Amino acid sequence: MSDLNESQIRSFQQARGLDVTGFVDEVTARAMEEARWKLGDRSLYLQATPLMRGDDVAALQARLTEMGFDCGRVDGIFGNRTEAAVKDFQKSVGETVDGKCGPATMIALIRLTRVVSGGVPSTLRQNATQQLRGPALANKVIVLDPQANDALIYDVAVRTEGRLLALGASVFLTRGVNNSPTESERITFSNRSNADLMISLNTDSYPNDKAHGAATYFYGSDAHGVHSIVGERFASLVQREICARTDLTNCRTHAKTWDLLRLTTAPTVRIDLGYASNAGDIDRLSRPEFRDTVAEALVIAIQRLYLAAEDDAKTGTLKISDLRNAGIRR
Repeated sequence: MSDLNESQIRSFQQARGLDVTGFVDEVTARAMEEARWKLGDRSLYLQATPLMRGDDVAALQARLTEMGFDCGRVDGIFGNRTEAAVKDFQKSVGETVDGKCGPATMIALIRLTRVVSGGVPSTLRQNATQQLRGPALANKVIVLDPQANDALIYDVAVRTEGRLLALGASVFLTRGVNNSPTESERITFSNRSNADLMISLNTDSYPNDKAHGAATYFYGSDAHGVHSIVGERFASLVQREICARTDLTNCRTHAKTWDLLRLTTAPTVRIDLGYASNAGDIDRLSRPEFRDTVAEALVIAIQRLYLAAEDDAKTGTLKISDLRNAGIRR
C-alpha cells in the first residue's frame, strides 16, 4: 500500500465504489486486502469472527449464483448462506459435503462453470420476493436512518414516518433525538428488524459551496459485477421523484460498496438531500413545506417500488391521496 501514489489510490477507490479521497483510510485498506485474493489462492470456509472476506469469496459466490445455488448477495463475505450454497453444490456433484471450498470443490466448480452459465437466479429471486409481498404497504417493514445531529434531516424522517404509518407500514427509526448509534449498530438493528427496505437520509458536504443537489446510492460493485436489483430500482425511483417534485439539482444515482449498503440484508439506499456546504440547498431544506414535499416523494417512491407495472404512474404525478383509489391504503 505504501508504494501507491495518490492517483493510484484514487483510481482503486473509484473502481471499488469507495469514497475517492486519495489516501488509505481503514475502509480502503480493507478493500485492498480483499482485492489481493483471487479464486484458488486459498481454501474458503466458514470460520469464527472475523469471517473470510475477499475477491475470491465474491468470485465463488458469483459462480455459484450463476449455477442456481443461493448465496444471497454477492458481497465477498463467506457467511452461513455461502457455506450452505457450497454444501448444496458439493452434494450435486458428488463431492464430500463439508461446506469448504478446497482444491477438489474448486476443480468441480471450474469444470461445471464452463457448461452451466448465463442465468441470473438472484435477480429472479429478488423480483419474485418483491412481487409476493404485494403492493400494499400494510405488511411492509421500513427502516429510516436519519443523519446524526441534523435536526432538519431528522424532521424529514419523522414526516416520512407519519405518512408511512398512515398507510399501515411498520416503521423504525435507527436514531432518536438523543441517541447516535454507530453504523454497525444501525446495520444490526435493520437486520434484526427483518426490514423490507432501509433508507438512509443525509446531507453531503464539500470544501467549497459550489457543489449542490440530490444524489442516491445503492449497493453495487463493478469489480464483482453485481448490484442490488431492488436497491437500484428504488434508488432510481426516489431520485426521480425528489427531483421532479423539488428544484434540487439531479446528481443521479450511483453504485457504492459502503458497509451500510453492503452489509444490510434488506435493499438499502442512501439519499443525500442536498449539500450542507451549499446555502441554497440548506435554505430549501429549512422550509417546512419543502421537507413535506420530500417526505411525500419518499413515500410515493416506496409505493411505486411495490406496484405492478400496469398500476404504476408517471414520475411526479402520484399523490398519497391516490393510494386510496388504488385500494392499497389501510
